[in-house]
Amino acid sequence: MQIIWLGHSGFRIEVEGAVLLVDPWLTGNPMFPADRRDEAVDGATHVLLTHAHGDHSADAAAICREKGIPLVGIYDLVSWIEGREGLSGGIGFNKGGTVDLGGAKVTMVNASHSSTIAGPEGPVAVGSEAGYMIAGEGHTVYVSGDTDIMADMAWMGELHAPDIGILCAGGHYTMDMKRAAWAARRYFNFKTVIPCHYRTFGALAQDATDMVVDLPGVQVVEPQVLEPIRF
Repeated sequence: MQIIWLGHSGFRIEVEGAVLLVDPWLTGNPMFPADRRDEAVDGATHVLLTHAHGDHSADAAAICREKGIPLVGIYDLVSWIEGREGLSGGIGFNKGGTVDLGGAKVTMVNASHSSTIAGPEGPVAVGSEAGYMIAGEGHTVYVSGDTDIMADMAWMGELHAPDIGILCAGGHYTMDMKRAAWAARRYFNFKTVIPCHYRTFGALAQDATDMVVDLPGVQVVEPQVLEPIRF
């Protein structure tokens, strides 16, 4: 398994026979080097969205069209984007559902955030926010999506037992480093935690020091854009 940060909340997860682009916001992302876009999307098999906000979904349709791959996510959002963009073949499912993506088992779980997309008269609600448990190659990765701490994390941690956590932790729009670390200690037994949704803007945390301090015994990996993290 290989996990590659694309900046902000975007990840390229290579697992089993899948190359999943999770929330691949590339165009206009201050963290992403535009001249390396081809490298980021090469060989992609699916685009997987956690919710509708533009800093997660803005490039999804273009990548799906360019690569001829399906959009995957909550049914309402997949259907809405396909209808607007003239795409087809997407995989829309819902919380509690599991889909097989190239041998990787992807289960949609709850998140606590919001899910809107820009419309002519203001934000339009499209589906709802979600996270994912991605199982394959002897690992389970919890992709939190944008969220705060939730009591749901208790059963999610017990039922799915993820060993790798990709946790939003920048604060302001999501839980911050200390809240994410508290959730990791209370509800999960991670071996590795990768923070995200940080460093992109001044309003967000610029480093993961608080998470490192609050998670002794856990490998906290501060990702670097386009540098593989291998498991």
